[in-house]
Amino acid sequence: MDPGYARRYRELYERHWWWRAREAVVLGELDRIKPSGGWRRALDVGCGDGLLFGRLGAYAAHIEGVEPDETLVSPERAAGGRIHIRAFDSTFRSDRPYDLILFLDVLEHMDDAAGVVVHAADLLEAGGVALVTVPAFRHLWTTHDDLNHHRTRYTRAELHALLSGALQVEKVRYFFRWVHPAKAVQRATEGVTRRQPTAPTVPPAPLNATMYAMSRVEEAVLGWSTIPVGSSLLAVARKR
Repeated sequence: MDPGYARRYRELYERHWWWRAREAVVLGELDRIKPSGGWRRALDVGCGDGLLFGRLGAYAAHIEGVEPDETLVSPERAAGGRIHIRAFDSTFRSDRPYDLILFLDVLEHMDDAAGVVVHAADLLEAGGVALVTVPAFRHLWTTHDDLNHHRTRYTRAELHALLSGALQVEKVRYFFRWVHPAKAVQRATEGVTRRQPTAPTVPPAPLNATMYAMSRVEEAVLGWSTIPVGSSLLAVARKR
């Protein structure tokens, strides 16, 4: 991650409409699929400073994270031992399986995303769940993707194919549908102006609140829809 972006990541996660709305989508999906009594062991891959841990406590008894960028992890979190500061690859092991693994906008960073999914399946117990979000559509590529060192953006078919090699896919759907045309305009504008990547900032409060509200209304009205439009994808898959 760009160093300037990393320094303000906590503020963005806690205040920016996009992160707030994505968290709401993720928690809504966890509410839908949560087993009776919740999950026993959850792993958040690419967890940063464990910013989702507080909310995950309502869903899982034990929560761990993996974060390869040590600049994102506070000394307090690192000392607690719940965040493994390392890459998520075949050398990452656990003495007990997980029954929930989260990849929230992580797989698009991976050179070998298919291998990562296979390894996740190996760490899951039978019937365990992987919940995934990724950016959608390569035609929506902007300087934000450059800043985040993304390798790709996915279509629904591509994400389904990636996950189904090792897991049983239950759902793949788009969200942030209203953002899709806005990203398309941004892409076209950047093609003309040749802008350099800049780290995002929290919009002014009225605009930030409006964009969050638009995202939540969309989710309430179209969250069930299979319309192939959106700037992000969400998937749920289980270990066979």
